[in-house]
Amino acid sequence: MPKSHGSLKPRSSPGWRQRVADLTLVVGGARSGKSRYAEGLVRSGPGPWHYIATAEAFDAEMAARIAQHQIDRGPDWITHEAPRDLAPRLRGIREGRVLVDCLTLWLSNHLLAGSDPGAETEALEAALTEHPCPITLVSNEVGWGIVPENALARAFRDAQGRLNQRLAARADRVVTTIAGLPLALKGDLP
Repeated sequence: MPKSHGSLKPRSSPGWRQRVADLTLVVGGARSGKSRYAEGLVRSGPGPWHYIATAEAFDAEMAARIAQHQIDRGPDWITHEAPRDLAPRLRGIREGRVLVDCLTLWLSNHLLAGSDPGAETEALEAALTEHPCPITLVSNEVGWGIVPENALARAFRDAQGRLNQRLAARADRVVTTIAGLPLALKGDLP
């Protein structure tokens, strides 16, 4: 049984509800191969394959990145845009396999919008607990660098670390990717 760390609840605590389907968290640094690994993991099971995209195109460079990701994924995916409304979007999917890419942008979108990251995380956790389909979440590991110089960046780094810890505690499998190679932190690699 996992140990309790602050607000993290072990599986046997009264507030914990057992998930119906498996939950995988894939974490890694920028360009570590986490999205490619997560896509392959989702595609290894039966469809339909749902891709919940959290990025917003605020400039031409980001629009080009998003377009390239869509081309790379191919036409077999059902894409859902959810820059901030991730929990309701998850509740609307009731069959197949789900990929959320990525929680880092989702959290950043909420912080920039002035939302409460703790409340948003609780809503996400509730949606994950209730979900009947296998879900793979992608998130950046941002805690290995230097302490950011401004308050917003520090708040983001701290919130991202707490989000990753909470979801890792709930996940059946946690995988990190380094240089395109997956390493199981919790559970087994499929």
